[in-house]
Amino acid sequence: MKLIHTGDLHIGKTMNDFSLIPDQRFILDQLLAAAREEKADAFVIAGDVYDRAVPPGEAVQLLDSFLTSLLEEGIHVLLISGNHDSPERLGFGEEILQKQGLYIAGSFRTPLKKVTLQDAFGPVNFFLFPFVRPAVAGARTADEAVGAVLEEEGKEGRIDPGERNVLISHFFVTFQDKEPELSDAETTIHVGGIDNVDAGHFAPFDYVALGHIHKPQKIGPDNVWYAGAPLAYSFSECAHVKSINVVELGEKGKVTVDQRPLLPLHALRKAEGTLEELLKKGGEEGSRAEDYIQAILTNEEELVDPIGTLRSVYPNICQIILAKREKEARQTVKERHAIRRKSTAELFADFYGLVRGSEMDEARKKVTEETVKKVEQE
Repeated sequence: MKLIHTGDLHIGKTMNDFSLIPDQRFILDQLLAAAREEKADAFVIAGDVYDRAVPPGEAVQLLDSFLTSLLEEGIHVLLISGNHDSPERLGFGEEILQKQGLYIAGSFRTPLKKVTLQDAFGPVNFFLFPFVRPAVAGARTADEAVGAVLEEEGKEGRIDPGERNVLISHFFVTFQDKEPELSDAETTIHVGGIDNVDAGHFAPFDYVALGHIHKPQKIGPDNVWYAGAPLAYSFSECAHVKSINVVELGEKGKVTVDQRPLLPLHALRKAEGTLEELLKKGGEEGSRAEDYIQAILTNEEELVDPIGTLRSVYPNICQIILAKREKEARQTVKERHAIRRKSTAELFADFYGLVRGSEMDEARKKVTEETVKKVEQE
């Protein structure tokens, strides 16, 4: 059985007041063409289908057209909600639509929605696990929630170890001390690791199709994959090679994953130089001047309306950054990611130091760690 795995479409997103609908239509046409050329049996969308809970009408129309085209090709579609989606809105009509081969898991529920498709080697079981906050699932952390749900699925005999099983989910998945590589588009701070889910929970599955992180990457030793977003949605993603995963499930235990690259209608890129240099360069770039541009200006003097001036050659310019301030911005991102790796006790110690103006002594650290441990065990 051959699958196409993608996610984080963020349909309806705007960037610096530019609608990305034309860019998204262009990339969805590529996804449809890939599904046809690969003769895919199923198409997986691992959450964040829309960019916000109430998407604009043209975003809904674009998704409707895309899904209809896939179904007309006889391709089964499986999709789940992500943290950007409204579960109830995305899941509207899901019981009716599954009769047409469109399987949606909008709102979280237990047992998980299970879809079984057949091929020459027998059944392939898909488990649809949409994004859910830990408290909604009756847990303290995302890891605890996911672990409990999957453990129950196993106890109830719904995950047959002799059959091929695929999990579709949308969480911040890590493996031991390894975290996925992030971009500025992933803005959530996972305080104390409460949103982290360890990939060790996914051992019963032959392939895990993840959404949530925008860079395509594998996490852990097994076939646990973030397909990544098909388009770059922040300038920190400029260097990403966007792709989809083409997954082939042979007989039990045989899985191959190939990454098929995608090309955008307009690239996101950075252009650095003085205002005068960029005006000259933009005038010589032809159609590339229509890319989404972040201009890094090296001028030392004050400038009057530099973005308006550059728009004469770069019509889709999005941001102006002064070179002397870019280093500070990069440091802010690094600090934010460093916070993600700290424990609750370490974060409290940092807060203590900020308020008291001195570091917490060893006795107080011990009390803090014991208190945190006690609370987490309750």
